[in-house]
Amino acid sequence: MEAMMLCVLAVSLAGSVSGNLSPPERSYKILMLLPVSSKSHNRVFQPVAEALASRGHKVVMLTNIPVASKHPNITEVNHGLSYFEDAKRNMFEVRKNENFDGLKKTILSFAKNLYKRQAVTELYERRKEFDLIVVNYKFNEMVYPFVHEVPFITVATPGIDPHQSAILGNVLSPSYVPEIMFVPRSFPMSAWDRFKSILWLLASGFTWRHWNIVPLVQKEISAQFPDLPPLLDIERNQSLTLMNTHFSITTLVPLLPSQVEVGAMHCRPGKPLPQDLESWLAGAGTAGVVYFSLGSVTRGESMPPNYRQTFLEAFRRLPQRVLWKYEGELEGASDNVRISSWLPQQDILAHHNVKVFISHGGLLSLQESIFHATTLLVLPIFGDQPRNGMFIENAEIGRLLVWEELTADRIVDALTDIINNTKFKENVDRMSASLRDQPTTPQERAVFWTEYVIRHRGALKLRCPATQLSWVEFLMLDIVGFLLLALLVLIFVIRRLMWSASCVLFGDRAKKETH
Repeated sequence: MEAMMLCVLAVSLAGSVSGNLSPPERSYKILMLLPVSSKSHNRVFQPVAEALASRGHKVVMLTNIPVASKHPNITEVNHGLSYFEDAKRNMFEVRKNENFDGLKKTILSFAKNLYKRQAVTELYERRKEFDLIVVNYKFNEMVYPFVHEVPFITVATPGIDPHQSAILGNVLSPSYVPEIMFVPRSFPMSAWDRFKSILWLLASGFTWRHWNIVPLVQKEISAQFPDLPPLLDIERNQSLTLMNTHFSITTLVPLLPSQVEVGAMHCRPGKPLPQDLESWLAGAGTAGVVYFSLGSVTRGESMPPNYRQTFLEAFRRLPQRVLWKYEGELEGASDNVRISSWLPQQDILAHHNVKVFISHGGLLSLQESIFHATTLLVLPIFGDQPRNGMFIENAEIGRLLVWEELTADRIVDALTDIINNTKFKENVDRMSASLRDQPTTPQERAVFWTEYVIRHRGALKLRCPATQLSWVEFLMLDIVGFLLLALLVLIFVIRRLMWSASCVLFGDRAKKETH
């Protein structure tokens, strides 16, 4: 009975948009812009696109990586620029030299060349034919010419981003909401971490938006669209954002109505596995199976040889079987290890005999693991993964290891601890139940608010008045300055009055003492 209830909850959360929504007033035309994106970003957009398409809307997606949707109402347009191809990047090299130089060059190349592509210019000329435009918020400032004087919303694929939240008028405190790339040592943060958090937030925002990225993109775009308002002014006109997060699996923060949580939207109940894989997982017996995958971007063959040998040695010592997503040839694997270049991850995580998921800590993998109540051993590589790893460690739904300190003993000890210490499984079970317990599905929320913005012609009522204020006005620095000046004047006046009173009462002696 309990298993049946969980299945019903899973279907309720991850199923397609049901009849809970009223039929749309008509078929809308929606343009989705994600020209600079990764496979994981596309996986956030795909369930939104398919849910809208299933409602009868016509969806056009401009992307650099095919979503490969088979829905007849979805048209994909690949712009053909190849600056951001995941397959060409070695993420372990990125990890060693993690900086924004490569990303900066990519974004500037897109800004310079995107509108030279015929498919893009044709869409741009048709932009006002669409009822709504949906923009991938991260890294895509160069598409803001599309949304000038057109209703648009954004999708925040990384989840809660303090910079974007501030754009919408909701300034989150860095005392408990750190910038995406900043990883505090613990929560609540120490005084030192809070000091670093605010410095990191200010520095990252200034560097990206006002110095090293957006101004250079602005220069390229202004050369092509000289009459266009500043990109950052256009950005403030977004009606709302769909955030790839949920309060049950992240830091709880106050949100505006224009910040809609749709996290774990891509998650779904597990499907039956191929017979040979099902037999192999079930054949592990009570010891169970460890599933190992570094996501869709990091290829197994790019792993440095010393790390690869460390894992092989550790797996040789485990009583569990190990299912390893690994692209390329792998020599020296023990009999308890099975290698495959592609695996149906959610179907595997849903399997009752999978005990631990060894992951890079990507946000989508984290959501899938929690959804399917599977504990984690995380080895972050880049981006927001260290922050996700720290969340996993602090929430005690798994363990966190660092590549530079990796040994076979540490891998074995961590896996043994996760499997044998019941607190990890109990915690992830509770978190999974909380994530699944929602009145509507994330897809339904995404569809409702997308259609809401269209129905209300941009839904200007959703825009917080704070977006129209400068930082001086928002922080009331002008008022604080006036009050400080008034206080100084008051102190000066009081001192003069006291001096005058002293002169009257004590005569020449008071004058001599004051001098």
